Amino acid sequence: MKLWLALLLALQCTLAGFAAHANEAAPLAEDPVVEKRMVAISEELRCLVCQNESLAGSRADLALDLKREIRNLIKAGKSDAEIMDFMVSRYGDFVRYRPPVNPVTWLLWFGPFLLLAGAVYVLVRMIRNSQRTSADARTLNADQRAKAQSLLQDPDKLP
Repeated sequence: MKLWLALLLALQCTLAGFAAHANEAAPLAEDPVVEKRMVAISEELRCLVCQNESLAGSRADLALDLKREIRNLIKAGKSDAEIMDFMVSRYGDFVRYRPPVNPVTWLLWFGPFLLLAGAVYVLVRMIRNSQRTSADARTLNADQRAKAQSLLQDPDKLP
């Protein structure tokens, strides 16, 4: 009896191990042309759940639903631009990896350059102020010159 119980437990552990390593099967494409177009379009779109991953590479449930929606739009005869417009109208410019340049996205496109220009300006100002301060520190006023001259002429006065 103990032998059967041990075999049953060993079999169950082995099957559980196989189940842990099993991956979800990728859906087979009904039409390779549709699938190729869907992948090309979804690589241009951002996964709304992952945000750092394209829609094509994401395994999130929402991404799978959006890919299914793109397939349906392709089968309905929509062009790539129409599909992209549909996604943008539904989710906003955020869904695109490369949003268009318009007044709403100016900060997104030009903000890094403005920050860089501001940082260079501040750095140049700091360097110039530092050079002026050090130049002022090297310049002696009349009293300091007189004292230095007297010390140079009479070395016995040195501390």
